[in-house]
Amino acid sequence: MDKVSYKDAGVDIDAGNSFVEAIKADVKSTFDKNVIGGIGSFAGAYALPTGYKEPVILSATDGVGTKLKLAIDSNRFDTVGIDLVAMCVNDLICNFGTPMFFLDYYATGHLVPQNAKDVVAGIAEGCRRSECSLVGGETAEMPGMYSDSDFDLAGFAVGIAERSQMDTLANVKEGQVILALPSSGVHSNGYSLVRKLFFDKLGMSLDTEFDGKPLIETLLEPTRIYVKEFKANRDKIKALAHITGGGIIENLPRVLPDGMRAQISKESIKTLPIFEFMAQYVEEDEMFRTFNMGVGMVLVVDSKDVKDVCENSDAYVIGAMVQGEKGVDLI
Repeated sequence: MDKVSYKDAGVDIDAGNSFVEAIKADVKSTFDKNVIGGIGSFAGAYALPTGYKEPVILSATDGVGTKLKLAIDSNRFDTVGIDLVAMCVNDLICNFGTPMFFLDYYATGHLVPQNAKDVVAGIAEGCRRSECSLVGGETAEMPGMYSDSDFDLAGFAVGIAERSQMDTLANVKEGQVILALPSSGVHSNGYSLVRKLFFDKLGMSLDTEFDGKPLIETLLEPTRIYVKEFKANRDKIKALAHITGGGIIENLPRVLPDGMRAQISKESIKTLPIFEFMAQYVEEDEMFRTFNMGVGMVLVVDSKDVKDVCENSDAYVIGAMVQGEKGVDLI
């Protein structure tokens, strides 16, 4: 019997090595002064920033979900890496954490170096947008676990916060104003429903024209990253909520104390065309429980700071805090 190699089993070590070489420039472009060493070691090293009285390390992890299926079907891999970073760092800032560094995990049935390079280029772009460093990652080629064309992503972000700033529940009071930062699109939640509606129920294709361009371009629009807006308005923000799966209904209560209720004006929300279209086929309650509806991040601020925050970003008013059972009213 002929001898069997790892490549015969479906794992190409040489392809993996060439991939690592191909991504070095993109990875290095994300480094800041606190990165120690480069890529290729057994662990990424990052020096703790100075200036914190009681520094707390925060971590967040997430994926991109079935949005990846659309990237695979359309052979477009340059944006899902941005989504991966966004889903993690947008969570960090909700606990007043400043992102420091990021790691990724890329698992596939068959490693195609160019496709993987495009994914990591997107991850690096997401790190640049969020001003954090890509200090490491792992690529796993697992034939038998994934089909040749399939892959999955996981991301891991680490940030730092001042301990005294983390208790945002105590900051939320009656009379404060609720602001919305617009989303860039569907972001990275609800894509099983999106795919079911557009392709199974309506019979549309990736190239079907929607809002003046191919549908796939709208569906693959990367998740917006809100780190810079957070940093610019940190001193005026009382609380933040990242609007992901569960929508405003389920995510905003996570930053509310007992006895405080959010009243949101549905008419004030700048709903994106993609959600207006889907709302013709999906019940309104289901839309608000599944999608961001055009609101990617919610900020709670004092009324005296509304003007400054809105002038310093593209935030706009959608509601106010009132006394009542913790939760959200869409009125």
